[in-house]
Amino acid sequence: MSQQAVATSNPEIYHPSKILNHPDFRVLKDGEVPSPTANIAAFYNPAHEIHLVEKPKQSPGPGQVLVHIRATGICGSDVHFWKHGRIGDSMIVSDECGAGHESAGEVVEVGAGVTQWKAGDRVAIEAGVPCSLPSCEPCRTGRYNACPDVVFFSTPPYHGLLTRWHLHPAAWLHRLPDSVSFEEGALCEPFAVALAGIERSGLRLGDPLLICGAGPIGLVSLLAARAAGAEPIVITDLFQSRLDFAKTLVPGVRTLAVERGWGPKEVAEKVKAAAGGVSIKHAIECTGFEASVHAAIYSVKFGGQVFIIGAGKSEQNFPFMHLSANEIDVKFQYRYADQYPKAIRLITGGLVDLKPLVTHRFKLEEAVQAFHVAADPKQGAIKVQIKDE
Repeated sequence: MSQQAVATSNPEIYHPSKILNHPDFRVLKDGEVPSPTANIAAFYNPAHEIHLVEKPKQSPGPGQVLVHIRATGICGSDVHFWKHGRIGDSMIVSDECGAGHESAGEVVEVGAGVTQWKAGDRVAIEAGVPCSLPSCEPCRTGRYNACPDVVFFSTPPYHGLLTRWHLHPAAWLHRLPDSVSFEEGALCEPFAVALAGIERSGLRLGDPLLICGAGPIGLVSLLAARAAGAEPIVITDLFQSRLDFAKTLVPGVRTLAVERGWGPKEVAEKVKAAAGGVSIKHAIECTGFEASVHAAIYSVKFGGQVFIIGAGKSEQNFPFMHLSANEIDVKFQYRYADQYPKAIRLITGGLVDLKPLVTHRFKLEEAVQAFHVAADPKQGAIKVQIKDE
């Protein structure tokens, strides 16, 4: 008698076909009202459609935890996968794929061998799950964001966290104190991105800083940089409304509304003026747009650094000789590693207040509407979150 193979690796355990081929999986019709007990989720597909689906509610296996997702933020990458179907050459939407990787929730059930969690525990969910094997150099050396076998929920082909019930490895959940809300727990994910950037950039107390882009990542970077003691901080954006919002978060930040006709060198001169003549040592670039990267490069001083968090087109041109002649370092970031505990400590200790970032809230059943709001700059959303009470 043949014996069915048991999945042992994360890519096998969380293979998307287990959901897509399950008899309970179906795409809901437009206008269909789902059952309040159904495990619904927001999915996109290669046809650039965003819709609700119904999928199975699974039971946790060994080392797993079933989590009721209570809050999930919509990231720019979620919108990009929906609208464009890919990011780079390796992350491509080839089938129905679940969205969402900024989530927090409540433990419902634990699997065999799980002793650190129990039903009712409140958790932030780290969406990137590496192999954690000693044979894997990135995992062994603490840079698990580079693990080649990582399962990052919501990055194709793996389904995301924007669902009612989600199975997750127990080791990749982070306890939330009672004083930290589910909304704040979900915001730990973009906050982790900013914290990784601050840490890897080497920003120090009193360093003059430029932040390019006042979207969610730029704004959490602003909060993190202020907590780290950067001064002065200049932040740029195309939209005055976002800069006004930045001022409400950090009243002392200096803002620059960039006009579309300005060239990178012109932007740089205005950044220097906004800094009051203080030479910019660090720039954190959060947009990924080539012109903005160039402006950041021209803004920093001799020996400065441009740290690029933003995701942009696959190939870009850089002002090579300006970088060389001014000894400007350019560094990049891919996700994060070991930042969630730090994020939760900073929120709990009151050093950073992320709550104002959530400007729009929707029920899980309204996830499609939420995506349309998040994708439309005219709606003025900073962070759209989807709640399931």
